[in-house]
Amino acid sequence: MAHGEVPGVTAGDAFPSRQALYDAGVHRMTQAGIAGYGNDGPAESIVLSGGYPDDEDHGDEIIYTGEGGRDPATGRQVQDQTLTKGNLGLRRAYDAGEPVRVIRRTPGGYQYDGLYTITDHWHVPSGDGPLIHRFKLVRARVDVVPLTPLPTPGRPMPAGNAAPRTVSQTVTRVVRDTQVSKRVKQLHGNRCQVCGVTLAVPGGTYAEAAHIRGLGSPHYGPDTVDNVLCLCPNDHLLFDKGAIWIDEELRVQPRGSPLIGAELNRLNPDHLRHHRQTRAQP
Repeated sequence: MAHGEVPGVTAGDAFPSRQALYDAGVHRMTQAGIAGYGNDGPAESIVLSGGYPDDEDHGDEIIYTGEGGRDPATGRQVQDQTLTKGNLGLRRAYDAGEPVRVIRRTPGGYQYDGLYTITDHWHVPSGDGPLIHRFKLVRARVDVVPLTPLPTPGRPMPAGNAAPRTVSQTVTRVVRDTQVSKRVKQLHGNRCQVCGVTLAVPGGTYAEAAHIRGLGSPHYGPDTVDNVLCLCPNDHLLFDKGAIWIDEELRVQPRGSPLIGAELNRLNPDHLRHHRQTRAQP
């Protein structure tokens, strides 16, 4: 089963039945409302069908009720829900920051409505009394940056340099301990702690070690495991530029998703605080 977007399927696409959703790979369960939790992995999709009275659908934000414990004849909650099967799959998606596909039931069938990120999870009494698992899902946003306009036709292009020359320079730089970077990336299997992506390259996988508190002037951070994150190149750049940061609850802001594997680094909260306070500075 695959997580994320399904090739050839876009938000707003309609499907006449659960079987059609299954055949398209959008929701690979013909009855269950939660799909994709096999092999100890995170859930990949959910269907909002109005079956649980405790569900709340606000469009871009959903409070979703887990599965289990209902009387099939009356629809009432008669037993506590357990953190197993689909509920456990959603909890794994929450822990990993893995988005899930959301499908809504419509008068004509079903509609795929895009990716949502699980930003919170809790266990509370239902309206009928027994405990239920609840999950808060927020629509995943994709920030689109306008393309730089192409040069106006007729304007001369820079000549450039066909044979660049070389010069000798003396450079003073901070000497990093490569073992620290290697160890952090090894802890996370080269998986980005922000987006969860592992980049496959010829010969293996690739990630970058990102210092939370910068080395050298003006931050003078240490080159230690508790000051290093494992990030993909895109999120490394966004983190260094202050476009994303880690809050006191170890959530990635402004995305609201949990920092993946934070317990492995044993991150120093002072370094995270320094990054938040200085993220607009060089």
